[in-house]
Amino acid sequence: FRRAAARGTRRGIARDSDGMTHYKRPGSRLRRPFILGLTGSIGMGKSTAATMFEREGVPVFDADAEVHRLQGPRGALVAAIEARFPGTTGPRGVDRQELGRRVLGNRHELAALEAIVHPAVGRAQKKFLARHRARDVVVLDIPLLFEKGGWHRVGAVAVVTAPMWIQRKRVLRRPGMTNAKFKAIRGLQVPDRVKRARADFLIETGRPKSETHRQIRRIASCFHTQ
Repeated sequence: FRRAAARGTRRGIARDSDGMTHYKRPGSRLRRPFILGLTGSIGMGKSTAATMFEREGVPVFDADAEVHRLQGPRGALVAAIEARFPGTTGPRGVDRQELGRRVLGNRHELAALEAIVHPAVGRAQKKFLARHRARDVVVLDIPLLFEKGGWHRVGAVAVVTAPMWIQRKRVLRRPGMTNAKFKAIRGLQVPDRVKRARADFLIETGRPKSETHRQIRRIASCFHTQ
C-alpha cells in the first residue's frame, strides 16, 4: 500500500526501507475508535478486503450489507420503497434489478431512492460506532465514500483498486450485469485514478490474495495501541 502525498503528509506517514508507506502508530492520543474509511469502485474487491480486515480483528461496518438487510424480507425500508417505486418489491423484499432499472440513468429517481436509504444506513452506522467505541480502530466500508462526502467523517481512507481489465471481468460475471449497466454504474462513481490520488492507503487486489492480505495486516497494525 502507499499514500497520496497531499493527504499523507498531513497524517504522519513514514516510509519503510522497503519503499512502502504507513502511518506512524497513533497511540492513545487519538480519539477511539480511529475510523478508517474503506472504499473502491465496483468490482475492485472491496468486499474481499473488508473480510480480510475482519480476520485481523477489526470491526467492519458494511454499508452494502446494511442496505441489503433494510431492503430484504420484512426490511425496514421495503414499504417506503414500494410507496415511492411501485412494483419494485415482493415477498423477498426489494427486487434490486427492477429498482436498478428504475433509477440508473435517472438522477432524480436515484436521489429519491437515496433520500430513503441513506438516513437509515447512517443510523445503523452510528449504532455500530457506539457499540465499538472502546476499540482502537474500526472500518467503515462505504462504496460511495468520496461521491457522497463521507470522507470528511473518517480519519483516513483506504482505496481498494485493481487494473481496469480485472475490474471489468469481475463485474461482467455478475448475474444480470451488462456492459451498458456497468458503464452506467461507473458513470456515477468517482474514477479509480481520482480515488487513488486521494487515498491514504491503496489496497491492490489484482495480485495473489496473500499479498493483498499482507497489505491489510500492515494497515491494521498501524492503528493498534501498544
